[in-house]
Amino acid sequence: MSYRPSVENVTKAGSNEKDGLYEFIVKMADGTECRVFYSRNPQWRLTNISRLQKTPCPVCRKDFICKCMDSFSDAIGRQLEEGQWFEKALAE
Repeated sequence: MSYRPSVENVTKAGSNEKDGLYEFIVKMADGTECRVFYSRNPQWRLTNISRLQKTPCPVCRKDFICKCMDSFSDAIGRQLEEGQWFEKALAE
């Protein structure tokens, strides 16, 4: 069975408004948390994603740094855009 990420919540972790750079913490339905970096200029673009080390990776089950979430960056980015998570997180 392949992993299917499902975004449950997004919070803003930091930003550099001048340069249009943003950092979000994305919580998945399975409890996995990722740090996602976005650039806003000229439009929202995912620049990097990394899994926070709170739970083992849902893909490879490693307890340490892995790059598994990179392969799901398109699906996660699409969910963030479709669910209008940027506006919700920035409004807080």
